Amino acid sequence: MKRTLICFLSGICTFYNTWGQSGLSGPIVSADPSLVQQRVALKDTRPVRRSPQPTVADKAQVMDYFQNQEFEEAIDYLGPALGEDSASVPVLGYLGYAYYMSDKGKAAESCYQKILELDSVNKSALYYLEVLNYHEDPERALGFTLRLVKLQPGKAVWWRTKGELQRRLKQPDSALPSLCQAYELAPEDAKNIGALADILIEKKDYGQADSILDAGLAKDSLNFPLLKLRMRSAYNAKNYAAVLAPGERTMRLNLPDINAQSWLALSYYNLQRYPDCIRACEFLQSNGYDVESVLYYESRAKAKLRNYAESNDLLAICLKKAISHTAEWYYNDLGDNYEGLKDFKAAIASYDTAYYLFKDPTMLYNCGRLAESGLKNNVLARKYYLRYLTLAHPELPEEKKAYAYVKARWGRK
Repeated sequence: MKRTLICFLSGICTFYNTWGQSGLSGPIVSADPSLVQQRVALKDTRPVRRSPQPTVADKAQVMDYFQNQEFEEAIDYLGPALGEDSASVPVLGYLGYAYYMSDKGKAAESCYQKILELDSVNKSALYYLEVLNYHEDPERALGFTLRLVKLQPGKAVWWRTKGELQRRLKQPDSALPSLCQAYELAPEDAKNIGALADILIEKKDYGQADSILDAGLAKDSLNFPLLKLRMRSAYNAKNYAAVLAPGERTMRLNLPDINAQSWLALSYYNLQRYPDCIRACEFLQSNGYDVESVLYYESRAKAKLRNYAESNDLLAICLKKAISHTAEWYYNDLGDNYEGLKDFKAAIASYDTAYYLFKDPTMLYNCGRLAESGLKNNVLARKYYLRYLTLAHPELPEEKKAYAYVKARWGRK
């Protein structure tokens, strides 16, 4: 009996040793080495199963995507991790940022809103929700900013943002103390200086605005936003002499700005320094600001210097820029309507204005036609017809027919 038990146990050991060597999942009938080798060979030819994508985001991998501006790749990478644990604040934060940088605002907002549901004091989520709503929904953005102010009352940027949003919501009386608080917390920050000075100028408190702007410019004399605000404050206060120094500095920095250098040009004009006014205008024109207002300021300065011909040339350009070409249709239609009403004088006046503005000889023909047939005034008709014959170049059949009539009937002296 004892010998039989020993043999049975020996057989079991042989069975399990062979199974473990083969790695197969089925029972082994024979321990034949050749059969084992064949089955191992079969196992080696099976397809290799790839490991699934990790469901836990690797921070180093995410940062690598961000550093390389590969935000779409980051989104693809973070998806499985978020699916595994939708309550992961870090993964939601990474994914929200990737969506934000990919201009997918709604998706980013969804991520950050989810974070707030999990962590109501998460400052990063509050900040990005404020940014995402700043322009489209400033009232909603202000709600997030107020929470940031409560969480970090000593941080100037939240007070400044609060004030800026209150200004956007037409709440200047609430914005002023917010911007004052931002300035008190960080008086050397140029953004705080500019934001406070801007609202002070709006409230016509030019002295206070000048005081904080001068302090800021004493530390950074080349700060263009502060220079521009200093010019605006001085110009609005009609302190034209105070516009000159910061205005000249903007030109030396070669920073063309239609408002800044226009204030400078007009300040020189009001101070009767006409050559300097022209110089400021030409600075704008040389930098692409060939606009009606700049040309007009220069024309007035040239007139003051008795350069009337040059002034007129500039005014002629101003007229072309000032009048829309669609106005020709309006004057022509006005003439047609007055003609329908048998008000021939008003119709002629409309056609005449259309010609004066746009130089279409057809308008002269219309004037002559109405003077002849409507007013029965051949003297007036002849005047318009002769000018028409001098300028017209008919191309269409109707135009050629009208031209032939006028030439035959009125072309003879």
